[in-house]
Amino acid sequence: MGAGRLARDLHPVAWWVWAVGLAVAASCTTNPWLLLVLLGVITLVVLSCRSDQPWARSFRLYVWLGVIVVAVRILFRVLLGGDVPGHVLFTLPSIPLPDWAAGISLLGPFTREELLAATYEGLRLATLLIAVGAANALANPKRLMKSLPPALYEIGTAMTVAISVVPQLADSARRVRAAQQLRGGPEGRFRRIRGVRRLLVPILEDAFDRSLALAAGMDARGYGRTGELTAQQRRSTGALIITGLIGVCVGVYALLDSTAPRVLALPMLVLGMLLALGGFVLAGRRVQRTRYRPDRWRLPELLVAGAGIAAGTGMWALQRWETQVAHPGVLVRPGISLLALVAALVAVLPVWVAPLPVTAQRREEALV
Repeated sequence: MGAGRLARDLHPVAWWVWAVGLAVAASCTTNPWLLLVLLGVITLVVLSCRSDQPWARSFRLYVWLGVIVVAVRILFRVLLGGDVPGHVLFTLPSIPLPDWAAGISLLGPFTREELLAATYEGLRLATLLIAVGAANALANPKRLMKSLPPALYEIGTAMTVAISVVPQLADSARRVRAAQQLRGGPEGRFRRIRGVRRLLVPILEDAFDRSLALAAGMDARGYGRTGELTAQQRRSTGALIITGLIGVCVGVYALLDSTAPRVLALPMLVLGMLLALGGFVLAGRRVQRTRYRPDRWRLPELLVAGAGIAAGTGMWALQRWETQVAHPGVLVRPGISLLALVAALVAVLPVWVAPLPVTAQRREEALV
């Protein structure tokens, strides 16, 4: 499967476009079979295309977070059921609430329909989170920060540091656990509650120290320092960006609201985007920095990003044309159509078109 492909890092923006497309696809359906297919596609791509870098080990944490989300969603549905009629699974003692809390019920009967609805909604949210986790595990956060436009480099720096917290915690947990085992700590100690404090405190301390080292390194390299701009230039830049964003909001509202005049929708949207783009270009002039070997988009990047866009577009079309398949409800058995299956499986294309992940073994083979 990997014959003829060179090992290199794919452009991080391509992985994020692919992940956002899968997140859009998951948000367009509550069909559990389609959501499970999307989860299988995400898992297969991550296992096939991730490298051996520290951030690649964070995918398991996102999977556990998705499991917790589904469990919490079901638990909240049990606590705040709403007395939905249906097949009662069990009945809990109901707690009466005052009149100002009308429409909310605590405990009481819990039906099969409520269980299915909570599972479908929790599974959709879990798929969204796992798609973001896949992007974190596949994309190099340092190269992502380098690929951002100059106008967004400060915001991009903060976002890059934020999304790398979970990978750093995963790497810190691995290192601390290995150190504890070398000191003679038994393996089962970490599976008990009393071993949580012994493991958690060193992990947080290690992650905090690494964050401080990252901040010091970024400050030494000039991040956060603005260029020579006058007060008038800053005011004009801010006015352009704010006016453009207001125009985009008005245009989007006119597109979504059927009562708004349609003649203003597209012109306001285009004008707002042009003004905001002009503001971003002016804001980028105050950032003077060079790039060493900038990442370029090649055919694999286009195919990976296109696979994510195709999955999101296909699920959006499914939601409009085959509503019963996209949102089957809890009263009928969910089904899958050909369009739904193609829209979900097209996202598995990176397994064959993405470059081979760069691992330590392939680095040694390249040196030999």
